[in-house]
Amino acid sequence: MLYTVMKRVVAPTARLVWRPRVEGLENVPAEGPVILAANHLSFIDSIVIPMVVPRRVSFLAKAEYFEGTGLRGALSRYFFGSLGHVPVRRGIGRAARASLDTAADILAAGGAFAIYPEGTRSLDGRLHRGRTGVARMALESGAPVVPVGLIGTDQVQPVDARLPRIRPVTIRFGEPLDFSRYAGMHDSLPVLRSVTDEVVYRILDLSDQEYVDRYQGSDKAA
Repeated sequence: MLYTVMKRVVAPTARLVWRPRVEGLENVPAEGPVILAANHLSFIDSIVIPMVVPRRVSFLAKAEYFEGTGLRGALSRYFFGSLGHVPVRRGIGRAARASLDTAADILAAGGAFAIYPEGTRSLDGRLHRGRTGVARMALESGAPVVPVGLIGTDQVQPVDARLPRIRPVTIRFGEPLDFSRYAGMHDSLPVLRSVTDEVVYRILDLSDQEYVDRYQGSDKAA
């Protein structure tokens, strides 16, 4: 019900207001498991993608978004639930593995799952080195990876802005990447790094960003 309201009412209204330019949407399979791998410039990235993709797209969202109390908590649960977001406790170790397991369940059920290979939002507007979770997810599930380039979302809602602004936004979907040639090699670190880099470089082609070969939030060159 929540998802239907979002798709039929909220999404069309948002598209009418912001008039996003969408390119390559035909590259997103209409059915079957698929991983959407995008650059991450703004909080609204996780809203923009589900609003322009015809099928349901799941993201991992902080569990805190679903645990609030009172009216604000209820609205938060309604909003993120209607977008198809899945609550998960983020972190390292068991939490990180739980995140991958949640994504695996969605893909095994034939769903579409979106991920930011950088791991977190870019604070300088550049595209940073990807973390290998996207590669492990692709190799374990066998799902194709559709690279996504987001342009202008950082102008709609900059880091210090509380409310979104009306600014031009472009969403580009690249051709699906098939990594079946690496089947059974999801424990190979060199393979995981190679797959991750291929995904990130394809995002780079779509997003027109500058690339920096280090992780977001790290001053140490990778």
